[in-house]
Amino acid sequence: MALVSEKKMNIELVLVSYNRLSYIQHVIKSLFADQSEDFTVVFWDNGSTDGTREYLASQTDPRISKKVFAKDNVWVHGAANAVFEDSTAELVGILNDDIILSPGWTKTLSRAHADIPELGFIGCWHLGKEFFHYHRAKHKIQTFGEHKILRHPWTGGASGLVKRKAWKEVGPFESKQTTNLWLRMARKGYVNGFYFPLIHVEHMDYVWSPYYMSKDNIRYGLSNSVTAATQGVHSIKEAKAWHQKVVDNVLDDPWEAGYYFGIRKVLRRFREKLIQLKRKLGAG
Repeated sequence: MALVSEKKMNIELVLVSYNRLSYIQHVIKSLFADQSEDFTVVFWDNGSTDGTREYLASQTDPRISKKVFAKDNVWVHGAANAVFEDSTAELVGILNDDIILSPGWTKTLSRAHADIPELGFIGCWHLGKEFFHYHRAKHKIQTFGEHKILRHPWTGGASGLVKRKAWKEVGPFESKQTTNLWLRMARKGYVNGFYFPLIHVEHMDYVWSPYYMSKDNIRYGLSNSVTAATQGVHSIKEAKAWHQKVVDNVLDDPWEAGYYFGIRKVLRRFREKLIQLKRKLGAG
C-alpha cells in the first residue's frame, strides 16, 4: 500500500485585500491559527481606505514575508501574477480577503501535491456545507494512492494550492476570474478539484453568510463582488440562482476538461438555456 509522502514542498501564498476590514480580521485569525503550518505569505493591499491597510501593516507573524501597499487596484489576478512570477516556492496559492480558512489546510493539500505529480490546482470547499451532496458527487471522486479528489476542471481561485511549474506552463492569469486558467491547466492533463473529504472554508461574501458585511445594502455589496459583477447578479435571488448553477455544475457535470470547450461547450450552453426556458414556462 502506498504511503503518504513525508516530502515537504515550499509554499508561498498571496493574501489580496481591498476595503474589507470587517472580513480581513477573520481571515488573518484563521490564517495564522495553526502555528505548525509552514508557509510564507505576501500581504498585497490594492489601495484600501477603510483601515484594512493599517490593520495589515500592524501584523507581525514571522510567516509574513512581504507587505505590498499598492496605490492602484490591480485586482486579485494582478497581485497573484506578480507574486507567482517572482516566487521560488514549489506551491503557490491565492487567499481572498473574504475566506475564513480551516486550520491545517496547507498541510493536507501540500501532502497531496507531493504524492500526486499530476495535481494542478487543488482547493478547499468554499461553496457551503449545505450545498454538498455526496450521492450526486460520488461519480467524480477519484482515488490517487492515499488521497481522494473530487475532480473538476476548476474550483475557484482562493483557498487552494497549485504547483508553480503548472502555473508557469499555462499562465499568467489574464482576467479577474481565475477559472479560465484552471480550465487550460485541466486541458493540459493536470488534475484539478477539491480535496476529499472536503476541507470546508467559510466564504463570508455570500449574501447568506452570517458574516456578510453588506446586509443593509445588498446591491452595493454585489456591485463590489467580481463574480456578481461579471455574471450580472444584482439581487439575493439572482445570487442564489447563480450559486446553485455553479454547485450543480460541480456535483453533476463531467470532470473532463473537454466538456467545457468547442462543440461540447456549445451544446452544454444550449441545454442550460432549454432548462431555464422550461422552468420559466412552468412558473408561468
